[in-house]
Amino acid sequence: MKILLTRPLHDFAIKELKKRHDVEIYAGKIPMPRELLISRIKDKDGLVCYPYDNIDEEVIKAGRKLKAISTFSVGYNHIDVKSAIKKGIVVGYTPEVLTRATADLTMALLLAIFRRITEGDHLIRKNKWNVIFGPYEFLGTDLYGKTLGIFGMGRIGRAVATRALGFDMKILYHNRKRLAVNEEKKLGARYVSLNELFTKSDVISIHSPYTPQTHNIINLKLLKKMKKTAFLINTARGMIVNEHDLVFALKNKMIAGAGLDVFENEPISNKHPFTKMKNVVITPHSGSATIETRSEMARITVKNLVLALSGKRPMYQVKAQLDH
Repeated sequence: MKILLTRPLHDFAIKELKKRHDVEIYAGKIPMPRELLISRIKDKDGLVCYPYDNIDEEVIKAGRKLKAISTFSVGYNHIDVKSAIKKGIVVGYTPEVLTRATADLTMALLLAIFRRITEGDHLIRKNKWNVIFGPYEFLGTDLYGKTLGIFGMGRIGRAVATRALGFDMKILYHNRKRLAVNEEKKLGARYVSLNELFTKSDVISIHSPYTPQTHNIINLKLLKKMKKTAFLINTARGMIVNEHDLVFALKNKMIAGAGLDVFENEPISNKHPFTKMKNVVITPHSGSATIETRSEMARITVKNLVLALSGKRPMYQVKAQLDH
């Protein structure tokens, strides 16, 4: 069968695909130009795509022979899943494998913003650390005893809660569905309304999937409810947060700061307002970017595709998620 990759994958993964199928790899500018994608998909049986590829109804219709789509990501909002399923196309994704890495980065951002780590790094690099700081200078904030509010208590949200317990943080959470009582006890987490989450937390960490319902759900109305000493962390999807409102809240000191790995439009440049703010720590959408995690994601992406094309159920299939 013929397979299209919208960008190169790990060598071992490509080698595995080539054992079974005829593989075409686009190696140009990212993302793959839309016209080219529509042209090349016409005779393909399988597609490997990435979060920046827009696999909408038009692309899916163009793939007349398409039997399976496998995305190198936990998110699948870039794929018109309903159109794919309607055509009998199996959609695979990579959910569980990046949980630990993303939870670790969340804690890294939390520590960086609370303890002003990047600010201190820049201070020294710019040769501005001229005197030993006194008792009231360059102060950060303790994590100990602070209240962490988790928006979205899925796999990653629960992994963050587990890590936060190690810092003796109190855990509040808001989720579409409440966890079982034994799970809440295990995590030391208390379910609250969205309003209470934002009013009582010292830091809000976003781990909700991006859906039409969560689009820009974190806006000025909610940001105004936060404590002036509170922080916002986002390692989920940029469009969950209204970026214009967040910039306004930060500039007007409505909240203390933010740690962001994702943005409404990526990549961002050094002209973005966030890059000018000392109270913002930013990373380039690197939640899953560890050697171990990305390698495992590649293995699962290929395994999902190979299984689907042979008529078997993938390791992780999006259709199963839509049934709940």
